[in-house]
Amino acid sequence: MTDHDVAQDPDERRLSTREAADRLGVKPETVYAYVSRGQLTSRREPGGRGSTFDAKEVDALARRGGRREPSGAGSELAVRTGITLIDRDHCYFRGVDTSELAAHHSYEEVAEWLWTGEMRRGLRFTAPHDALTAARRAVDALPAHTGPMDRLQVAVIAAAAADPLRFDLSERSVLDTARTLIPTLVAALPRRAAGRPPAQAGAEEAGAERAGDELGAGGRRAAELGAADQPAPELAADDGPLAPRLWSRLTSEPADPPSLRVLDAALVLLIDHDLAASTLAVRVAASARAHPYAIVSAGFGALDGALHGAASGLAHRMLLEVLDRGSAAAVVADHLRAGRRVPGLGHPLYPGEDPRARALFALLEDVPRARPALQAARDVITTTARHKEWRANVDLALAVLTVATGMPAEAGETIFAVARTAGWIAHALEEYDEPPLRMRPSGQYSGPRPPQPLP
Repeated sequence: MTDHDVAQDPDERRLSTREAADRLGVKPETVYAYVSRGQLTSRREPGGRGSTFDAKEVDALARRGGRREPSGAGSELAVRTGITLIDRDHCYFRGVDTSELAAHHSYEEVAEWLWTGEMRRGLRFTAPHDALTAARRAVDALPAHTGPMDRLQVAVIAAAAADPLRFDLSERSVLDTARTLIPTLVAALPRRAAGRPPAQAGAEEAGAERAGDELGAGGRRAAELGAADQPAPELAADDGPLAPRLWSRLTSEPADPPSLRVLDAALVLLIDHDLAASTLAVRVAASARAHPYAIVSAGFGALDGALHGAASGLAHRMLLEVLDRGSAAAVVADHLRAGRRVPGLGHPLYPGEDPRARALFALLEDVPRARPALQAARDVITTTARHKEWRANVDLALAVLTVATGMPAEAGETIFAVARTAGWIAHALEEYDEPPLRMRPSGQYSGPRPPQPLP
């Protein structure tokens, strides 16, 4: 490295053609198309093999909406983001392996770090009284058969109505909203233990809280909580770590530290996954300067699709059938004969095994009650092993957790929705810093050519 290289301002460094293309989200040949149009300037360095580009100029073009192929037909909208990178069967949040984050930090800690860059040990999210009261009243008014996704969608709208400052899109206000909205969504869901005797329900909730303290961040015990100052059961259910709070909304079975560790890790691993359908919907809403509650509502709307958030429920039902019939081969054969994909297998972004599944399976090894469901999942994987693209994905690992702990089939979707809310907020914060209304791809009209007669 030369002295000139050491003194060079990072913002003034030159980009290669490939680096410029990556920043713009286009092909390398498109970069030269921008040059020919006068939208970029290139320069050949002495002794260099190719053209270089000014980083500030490339970024300015990206902000103006240059991140799409100028040819029109067949173009793809690309969005530059600093949140998630998926590369060679690994997933990274801001350059850090998500499996490592899940092993050492709690959901709240990772969410806060993702939003602010600050890792705050022992952080707890709490729900404000007014928002929680509004959300619970709205959710309680729904029919008894209402599913959790419908309850979450109603809860976020009710919480928004209770917040007169929701239209303040300053970073500080958005972060305050995020820290309170997520626990409000969890606390608005009915407890699965509600039908049990009060003493038993309270004991289970307190047990979940104590297990949550042992969970902490990757297994450390919260030093400030001791047996002498345990909170009352009602407080314990809604004022401790998020994982045990969510647990009591998903199952009436008692919590234990290994199971809660899996749940908390799942929350971390599902925070974001690049531009999934729901995340793109969120960024479109944020581009129109929708407030944080509205962008979460947009995410819930897309997540509710059968091909997105509901995938773990299909894997859940498959594992139950495998356990009931005692044969993964018969169940897999039935799926294929009916022309259906085998749930919980394959992911377009990972040639091999989904790293989120790999991390959760490793943690599930420490959960004794998960052994039957874990073996059923392994049987499915073994049965389909000759299809190299059919590796386990996170939905199969979630299904093992939900089956093993007596959770309903839709519990995986609930975990997914709560977890992803933090990622949606991170994407909204990025999008609020971009020019408004930029998320508008060009339509290609395919209707009758005008003029047409008046109908």
